[in-house]
Amino acid sequence: MYSAQLLDHFQNPRNAGEIAGADAVAEIENPACGDVLRLSLKSSAGRITQAQFKAKGCVAAIACGSALTELMVGKTLDEARNLRREDVSAAVGGVPQASTHAAQLALDALSVALSSLKR
Repeated sequence: MYSAQLLDHFQNPRNAGEIAGADAVAEIENPACGDVLRLSLKSSAGRITQAQFKAKGCVAAIACGSALTELMVGKTLDEARNLRREDVSAAVGGVPQASTHAAQLALDALSVALSSLKR
C-alpha cells in the first residue's frame, strides 16, 4: 500500500519539531479527515534556510510533511511557491489515491507560511 520511501519518512521524520523564532508559521487542518500540519520556517536573502513541521494525522500526512521540509530548504521563495502536489508525492515514492489529500495539506501549509513572510 505505502512505498518504502513513504514509510521511511513516517518512521524517521525529517525536520520534526518547531523552529524557535521562526520567520513564518502556518497551521492547517483538513476538515474532512482531521489531519493537522504545522509548518515553521526561517528564510534569509530570499531563500528558505530552515523548515520544521509537526503533524497529527495519518501516515501519509506525516510523511508528506517530512518530505516537504526536505524539498523546500535551500529553495528561493519563488521556487518554494512553485512546488506542486506531484513533487511532494514523488518525494515519498508516491501516495495512494485515497491519501493525496496529505500532499495537498503540506502544500497548503507552505502557501500560508510563505504568504505570511515579510517581503
